Amino acid sequence: MARTDHFNDPDAPRPNSIVIAVSAFVLDKDAQLLMIRRTDNGYYALPGGRHELGETMTQTVVRETQEETGMTVEVTSLVGIYSNPDHVMAYDDGEVRQEFSICFRARPVAGAPRTSDESSEVVWVPRAELAGIEVHPSIRLRIDHGFRTDAPPYYT
Repeated sequence: MARTDHFNDPDAPRPNSIVIAVSAFVLDKDAQLLMIRRTDNGYYALPGGRHELGETMTQTVVRETQEETGMTVEVTSLVGIYSNPDHVMAYDDGEVRQEFSICFRARPVAGAPRTSDESSEVVWVPRAELAGIEVHPSIRLRIDHGFRTDAPPYYT
């Protein structure tokens, strides 16, 4: 399913849904960030996705990261809560979703990077190279906050 992100766009379609979602800020032992290239919009992003009934939020982080990257992670802390009503995602089935995502820090504990139907690429990105890859501004904000371990969790 194709997705178009609208960010601070006065002509964006009005949202008709909201979904609880998570994202994972995962650093390896060399401080490289785990990222995927999304199949629905082509951007690089943190792994993550929709919360499912019967799960805790941290279980969702572990499941989504494993599904999208092949990596098993352990959640270590909270980066922040992101609920910007000026970021909506329009899908080709007519859904227009307002952003609501909780981002967690995590560390890898097992697995090897591999793609999925949601990720065309899975990469460990050195911090110095992050500026050179195509990342949506809402994900760039999570990345910036993820590296700020001395700050309290972010929320909007």
